[in-house]
Amino acid sequence: MSRRRVVITGLGCVSPVGNSVEETWNSVKNGKCGVTNITLFDSSRLPVKVAAEVKDFDITKYGIDSKATRKMARFSKFCLAASAQAISDSGYTPEALKAEKMGVMVGNCLGGIEATEAGFNKFCDPSAGPDRLPPLTTPLMISNEAAANVNIYYGFQGLSWTINTACASGTDSLGLASDLIRSGRADVMLAGGTEAAITEFSIATFVKLQALASKFNDNPEKASRPFDRDRDGFVMAEGSAMFILEEYEHAKARGAKIYAEVAGFGSSCDGYHITAPLPDGSGAAKAVQLALEDAGLAPSEIQYYNAHGTSTHANDSGESAMLKLALGEENARKLHISSTKSMTGHLVGAAGAIEALFCVKAINEGFIPPTINIENQDVEGGCDLDYTPNKGIACDVKVAASASLGFGGHNGCIIIKKFEN
Repeated sequence: MSRRRVVITGLGCVSPVGNSVEETWNSVKNGKCGVTNITLFDSSRLPVKVAAEVKDFDITKYGIDSKATRKMARFSKFCLAASAQAISDSGYTPEALKAEKMGVMVGNCLGGIEATEAGFNKFCDPSAGPDRLPPLTTPLMISNEAAANVNIYYGFQGLSWTINTACASGTDSLGLASDLIRSGRADVMLAGGTEAAITEFSIATFVKLQALASKFNDNPEKASRPFDRDRDGFVMAEGSAMFILEEYEHAKARGAKIYAEVAGFGSSCDGYHITAPLPDGSGAAKAVQLALEDAGLAPSEIQYYNAHGTSTHANDSGESAMLKLALGEENARKLHISSTKSMTGHLVGAAGAIEALFCVKAINEGFIPPTINIENQDVEGGCDLDYTPNKGIACDVKVAASASLGFGGHNGCIIIKKFEN
């Protein structure tokens, strides 16, 4: 019996560089950066003044009743907007999708942290205290509420899971959703990731870890600079990317357009450190190798790799070493690589989802997006591969891969290939 194939039939996106798939992709193709000075809170107490915020977001533009979202946290609103786009793009109506054997799976890391922060401030305020806590603090702050709110809004009653593997959450969501379709437990999955963690407390916690870029407050667009010698940390970002994944024969029967095929998925854990990756990249290499095995592909068959590429010293050098280990040095040196985080910032739990979307678009349009802000490539620091510096290139992409490497040593890799009958 042949394995059930998983295809991508719908895409949706809200990001720091655009509030739709096409706007986001066009920005990334052209090297447009979404990093600006922080406007969502007063950053005067912090050494970090930059983030990649979603701009001019209006949920009614996606046909969503704003009254129904008043009791949703920001990360849930982004997820609902991206889901509405993906559903519409797939050719489904919500009513038709509700009748399918389907589920919802969302990757997220930090939940409604703005509600957590606001609630705790009230709790600690001597003039307020526990009795003045906002009554919806719990349902706004917990991570599962993005998936729950999508289901509640549309009346979906199938499987509903939230995946939290830190920065690997979006990748793992897509991989596990694909596995559910392969297994026959679902025919259709609405899957992806969402995040909205640009708050004073959230940024402060990452500052204490010395994880965020702080040297480019006066020039925000230069702050995210993966693989560059002068990188000094990642840039916090927000947004959501959601997909309609579908069993191939099912999609074919309803005449759906097919963007690409999910070919393979691999997951691993470093088992090493709560925040730092294994320096030799061996943990993440295992996830890539498992994804290749799952896809039945050789390392030489990957043309494009969307890097985790956070713009931290440990990640960028370790990920470069990982690619040589996972693919072999000769294949790694032939590979087209880019870190789109140089433009979008780091969407944390949504990062893997939006970067998988860029893989789909690279395949569909035959174009490798750039890594911007590479002014002095850190060759001496081990970043000696082809990261498509500063300008994208045309390329016939048949197979693309994206890996995500999260705190706690969580690693996920998804492989997407051009659809062929």
